[in-house]
Amino acid sequence: MSLSITKRTKKPLPRLSFESMKNKVLGKKYNLSLVFSGDTLMKRLNKKYRKKDYAPNVLSFPIDKEEGEIFISTSVAERESKKFAMSYKSFIGYLFIHGMLHLKGHRHGSKMNRMERELLKSFRLS
Repeated sequence: MSLSITKRTKKPLPRLSFESMKNKVLGKKYNLSLVFSGDTLMKRLNKKYRKKDYAPNVLSFPIDKEEGEIFISTSVAERESKKFAMSYKSFIGYLFIHGMLHLKGHRHGSKMNRMERELLKSFRLS
């Protein structure tokens, strides 16, 4: 298993090359679980692991150096894509990239923003 994708929402998923994106950012050997969910699960995970009482757009959980999980809320992504003037497809791609950069240990800031922009461009999502 290099990438497993689980869909726990009724919302349609955009057609993106998640595996190619994962391989470019995390490498081919990295085992990643990607879960698309709704607000309820995201809010529960956020409350349990971050002590925050809202549904975030993305959560990343490193398991070890070569394995991790990313959860993306399709409903939050759909709402927030408009705020960021991005299509739903591009915003899901952005959230996936954002989550992977956190798995690599990056923190919010100008360096991470620059990396996100470059990756979005390389996957033709900007």
